[in-house]
Amino acid sequence: MEPSVRGGQLAAKPSEDDAGVDRLSALPNDVLLLILIGLEDAAAAGRTSVLASRWRRLWARLPELRFPFSTDPRVIASALVAHEASISCLDVGTEDAAPEPVAAWLPAAARRLSGTLVFTNRVPGKNHNDDGEERRGAFELPCLQNATSVSLDLGCLGLAVPRAGVFARLTELSLSHVQFRGPCVLGDAVSSRRCPCLERLIVRNTLGLTNLTVRSNSLRHMELDRVRGLQQLTIDAAALEYLKVFTCFYHCRTRPVANISARQLKVLRWRDLFDRSSVKLGRVKHLQSLRTDLFFVYASSSNNSCLGLLRCFKIIQELSLTLVYLVSALPLLFGIM
Repeated sequence: MEPSVRGGQLAAKPSEDDAGVDRLSALPNDVLLLILIGLEDAAAAGRTSVLASRWRRLWARLPELRFPFSTDPRVIASALVAHEASISCLDVGTEDAAPEPVAAWLPAAARRLSGTLVFTNRVPGKNHNDDGEERRGAFELPCLQNATSVSLDLGCLGLAVPRAGVFARLTELSLSHVQFRGPCVLGDAVSSRRCPCLERLIVRNTLGLTNLTVRSNSLRHMELDRVRGLQQLTIDAAALEYLKVFTCFYHCRTRPVANISARQLKVLRWRDLFDRSSVKLGRVKHLQSLRTDLFFVYASSSNNSCLGLLRCFKIIQELSLTLVYLVSALPLLFGIM
């Protein structure tokens, strides 16, 4: 039989002997694992076990597990318990999850994880910036001894920080939309004694954190964004180069109290209340870039925080200042009349 010609190329017609032959399963395990990783869905990877005996239990050796938002939370726990290999990346997405199913799979993840954990709990239609956020259920974060990066966006679920244990390899930690609960404070968990390698810390849109004390020899980058209810901040971080404090003290409407020792600080983003008598920045001889709170033109009484921060420095290489011009409606009405 002569081959047919399509588009200038020869297209060989498959023989009857090729029909029904499973050539995919003949590939090496490493290649098959790459195919399963490409599915980006651990549940879908698990369903490939029905294809052939060669695929059975292959998913349990995946180094990366991803559970998209449609995944049943019960599947996550059972899959992690059945998994046989260490996990370099665990990415879990849920929709308005309760704390109980989260608490069910996290301990299993802690035993297997040796890399990155990303957990996102979406709450559709929820305004997380609402100060009147209701109190939701909580779970305790296990000690992730071998995790290198952890990102938790909890949809305002409650979180209890573990009172003991060392996050020995953790270099990055991001906590968003969290209600902090329990006796242990976050500062103790992220300080050098328990996080000796932490370099990057981001805390945003949280409740329940009134006092934060961080003492770290490794921390280089720190962001506090809308940490509502924060009353006192203490930072002792010799290697810190970037610090952002955004709308944390505003919510208490009391004088901010902060004591910051960061001799290597290069970038400071302070968009918050500032009082030179209660906020101590220490010596920051290496500061290169400064961003202040909003400056309201023609309204000097509203600029105390901005001016107070500016007076702390004689020379700044880069200054970012946002000017706000308030437009009164009264003169506009006179103009119309």
